Amino acid sequence: MTPEPSTRTAAPAGYAERLRAPWWMWPTALGVGGLLAAEIWMGYDGLRAWVPFAILLPISLLGPWWLGRIRVAVTAGELQVDDARLPIGVIAEVVALDADGKREVLGVGAHPLAFVIQRPWIGGAVQVVLDDPADPTPFWVISTRHPVELATALVTAKRAAASS
Repeated sequence: MTPEPSTRTAAPAGYAERLRAPWWMWPTALGVGGLLAAEIWMGYDGLRAWVPFAILLPISLLGPWWLGRIRVAVTAGELQVDDARLPIGVIAEVVALDADGKREVLGVGAHPLAFVIQRPWIGGAVQVVLDDPADPTPFWVISTRHPVELATALVTAKRAAASS
């Protein structure tokens, strides 16, 4: 007979995803930065003419990088979306949404106190309904490329937390 360990360790992340910008956003941003640099370039000559390219082209790539920085992860005890943390214990229901469901949840009848992390280039989402009387937020809506996998990870983490 083997003794049970007295301390529990946190389980590894059940789900992790970064909401990266799509591939077409990078050349578009670079093209816009190049167009702005060319407009400035036309007004100067010599070395000053190339300074806008050296400045605006790298800056234009910061936009897609910044838009793709959001990370979504499910650990043993919480849902992490960028800097926001949601304890698994306050989750009442999890709904995987396709593009039409996401549009409906975020449409005209959307709740004004809902917590939303939405990326328009990502079709799917997950709606996490909360059961916390101390929190006025009724639900979270998080964009994800894999809504079923994220919903499954949340339900699994909730069951694991309830059984411990």
